[in-house]
Amino acid sequence: MSSAEVKAMVRAAQEKGVFLMEAFWSRFFPASEKLRSLLRQGTIGDVVMVHVNFGSPLLSIPRCIEKELGGGGLLDIGLYCVQFACMVFEEEKPETIVASGFLHDTGVDKMGSIILNFSGNRQAVLTYTITATLPNRASISGTKGIIEIPNYFWCPEQLVVNGKKEEFPLPPPSQKLNFPNSIGLRYEAEHVRQCLLQGLKESPIMSHADSELVHSILDKVRRQMGVSYPQDQP
Repeated sequence: MSSAEVKAMVRAAQEKGVFLMEAFWSRFFPASEKLRSLLRQGTIGDVVMVHVNFGSPLLSIPRCIEKELGGGGLLDIGLYCVQFACMVFEEEKPETIVASGFLHDTGVDKMGSIILNFSGNRQAVLTYTITATLPNRASISGTKGIIEIPNYFWCPEQLVVNGKKEEFPLPPPSQKLNFPNSIGLRYEAEHVRQCLLQGLKESPIMSHADSELVHSILDKVRRQMGVSYPQDQP
C-alpha cells in the first residue's frame, strides 16, 4: 500500500533470511527481456521520452473503488505505468513528479495523469483510468528511434522497433483465463523458481530497491491527488 510498508516487508524478509519480490509479472515476459536488451544496446540511442497509458472500465468491481480494500486506479493499474517508466530509466529516481486526476465518491482515484521528470531533460508521461478503455500502449522515444508496444504493454507479445514488428507469441493456455495473456504468469513463476534454486533473497530484475522506488513515486502521486489510506498513518 505504501513505501513504508514495502520497507517493513523488506526488513522482515532480511531478518528471516527469506526471498521477497513484488509480483510485477510484466518484467518477465520475453518481450520485456528483449526490450531491456535493446535499450542496453542503445538501439534507439539515448531515451528522452516515455509515454504509457492504461485504462479499463472497472468501476463496477468493489476492490477497485472501496478504500478499505485498497481501491483506486493508481494502485490497481496505474502502478504498471510507473514501474514501466522506472524500468526504462533504469531505476533512476525522478527529479520532480507532477500528478493530477479525479476522485471517486469513495475517496479513491479513478483517473490520473503523471509526469516524471528525470535528469538531462528526460520525461515520462503516464495516464491511467478505471472509468474507460484506453489504447493501453507504451512508447519509448530515443535520439535514434522509437520502440512501441502496440497493446497490452503490461503483458506484451509484440515490439515495434523503428517500424519493424517482432512477435513474442505466448504458449496456448490449457484452460480459460480471466485476463489477457495470463498464461504469461509462468515467466514470473519460473524466474522466482530460478532465484530460489540459486539461493537468492531478492530478484535481480525486480529488486527490493526497485519496489521501494516505485512505491515512493506512488506515495507522492497519491499525496498530490489527495488520496490516503489507513495504512498511511504512523
